[in-house]
Amino acid sequence: MTSNDQNSWIIYILECCDESLYCGITNDIERRLKQHSGELKGGAKYTLSRRPCNLVYLETSANRKEALIREFEIKQMSKSQKRELIKT
Repeated sequence: MTSNDQNSWIIYILECCDESLYCGITNDIERRLKQHSGELKGGAKYTLSRRPCNLVYLETSANRKEALIREFEIKQMSKSQKRELIKT
């Protein structure tokens, strides 16, 4: 995966080693994945103790506001609903 245009945003889901799912947004997916893996500072506390985490889903959004709204929608889903989303 390559870096994203800084004007667009990515909503992503990681699957952690304990099979839990983490949802977040970024405008630079490569940097964010390195943060989650511990290669760079700034990863989420949630993923810190659940490494390794694998990228299992992503979608793009035109701007940060829309990305935040979509992230909230995904975070409100049940785990099974998130799994169905990942399959698409």
